[in-house]
Amino acid sequence: MAKPRTRRVPVRMSRPTGSGQWLRQLHFSAFSLVMMGVLVLAVVILAPTVQAFLAQRQQIADQQHAVDQLATQVDTLKDQRARWNDPSYLRAQARDRLYYVMPGEVSYLVIDDRPPAAKQDSTPVSSKLQKTRTDWVGSLFGSFMGAGLTDATPQQLDGTPTPTPATTAPTAPAPKK
Repeated sequence: MAKPRTRRVPVRMSRPTGSGQWLRQLHFSAFSLVMMGVLVLAVVILAPTVQAFLAQRQQIADQQHAVDQLATQVDTLKDQRARWNDPSYLRAQARDRLYYVMPGEVSYLVIDDRPPAAKQDSTPVSSKLQKTRTDWVGSLFGSFMGAGLTDATPQQLDGTPTPTPATTAPTAPAPKK
């Protein structure tokens, strides 16, 4: 009797997937283990040294920056000393700061009578045109209206006291003829 024919189906062995597969394929030799140990030892030994080196480099950079700032300050002070050695600059400073004048000159001192708020609104001197922040039209109109509508005398407006009858001296009577 003949045997019935069976069909053979190839069966695949499933391989594990994921992290387990690559771990099983790793084979370490003694040389690779020694080299990994040397690498870890080198990192442990060199890390503090590299950190100290970087900190020292930062300190050097900071000190160099401080030296550069002091060098510019020294240059500024040398320029200032050279200016003070100039007789014309010295004379100008004496005039401005101490109000000195040369013999034969007359000094005029202008007192700024503006309110403190107006004094603080000063802009730096420059060669460019600048827009003023005052309303000169309103100020002019107020001046005209104040002068035209006041009842004060010109002496009162100037600030000079006007003589009153109480302050005048009594006059002696005129001699009779």
